Amino acid sequence: METIPISRFKATCLAVLERVRRTGEPILITRRGQAVAEVVPPHAPVAGSSWLGQMRGTGHIVGDVVAPAAPEGEWEALGE
Repeated sequence: METIPISRFKATCLAVLERVRRTGEPILITRRGQAVAEVVPPHAPVAGSSWLGQMRGTGHIVGDVVAPAAPEGEWEALGE
């Protein structure tokens, strides 16, 4: 794994990020010889994945979803 000092990373940040994206090889960022960060490429997206439907199957219906939430006598909209 390539290692670069933080000062060089700061000066060439965009180029370093592009190199990681292009090559897929991580780069270790150091300060005074101590590792402070690792730049790694993102995980490959799952083929055909979409945000639509991601929550499918996680909800639970509790009670009657068709019946009114309050008795008709408590509705102000009926205006008796």
